Amino acid sequence: MNKAHFLFLFISFYFFSCAKKNDDLPRKTTGKINSISVIIDDQLWNGEIGDSIRNKFAAPVIGLPQEEPLFTINQYPVKLMEGFMTDSRNIIVVKKGGKNKFVIKKDQYAAPQNVFHITGKTADAILTIIQNNTSEIIKIIRQTEIDEIQRLNKKSLLDPKTVNNKFHISVDIPSSYEYMVQGDNFIWLKKEIVSGNTSLLIYQVPIESIKNKDNLVSNIIKMRDSIGRLYIHGKEPDTDMITEEAYSPYFFKIKLDEKVAYEMKGTWELKNDFMSGPFINYAIIDEINDRVLVLEGFCYSPSKEKRDMMLELEAIVKSVAVGKK
Repeated sequence: MNKAHFLFLFISFYFFSCAKKNDDLPRKTTGKINSISVIIDDQLWNGEIGDSIRNKFAAPVIGLPQEEPLFTINQYPVKLMEGFMTDSRNIIVVKKGGKNKFVIKKDQYAAPQNVFHITGKTADAILTIIQNNTSEIIKIIRQTEIDEIQRLNKKSLLDPKTVNNKFHISVDIPSSYEYMVQGDNFIWLKKEIVSGNTSLLIYQVPIESIKNKDNLVSNIIKMRDSIGRLYIHGKEPDTDMITEEAYSPYFFKIKLDEKVAYEMKGTWELKNDFMSGPFINYAIIDEINDRVLVLEGFCYSPSKEKRDMMLELEAIVKSVAVGKK
């Protein structure tokens, strides 16, 4: 074998190996935030099984002023399983088969991806599997969407020094946000969008403000309303931001950065004004630093749906890591 022939074979093998290696890499998932591709034949989709899927995965999102579905559902027949919908981040495959089973496959066709396989011998068996696994499916999908938002946010972040130095925390805030107000223990950041704006508040109060109180919900509402009186107003006098009184906010005890935190979702309004919108408030009990660290997101976008905006704010807040002073 002469040198030229050997070199040709070597180069051919090299490019073949590179191409094979690239083929082995998973494709990147596509699609909008909070979307699910449901792979199910029309006969099942147009009956009781389809109704169950819609009722559970397109149920109204809590804490929004107008009704919006938990997820946007796109349905495709099973025979169209191959193709663009396999690049979706979240796929639910429903079909009849010889066994009753529920299987979760990660990154089956692309990455990051969840594929939930639901197979039942009968329609009743499928309904039972859906009923028993809805909570887990929703939890996994929501976390995947938050992870995806956080991944995208990391591509262009706001300089962290101001927030880090003031509160001794790290939080991934996109560079699209700008500082509006800064106080000793308070920061307000805002992002302008076509239909309005989204805001992020970071502040701290003494731990006694809410700890060991009989009514945590009432005390957190009083805390956020006091911040509104100090920093957030409309154009006219006596138009402070307050928690809307007509509806009780949703309240949950959670863990955030391995610390006890209280999550509140509800609606804000400007007193004596027409402006309003949804908010999410996270009060983190920071025992080491003897404080309650609060991160809150809210938006004003009267002409647009707000589900995805609020999840983006939630993803920012949940990137927080609390340090020591």
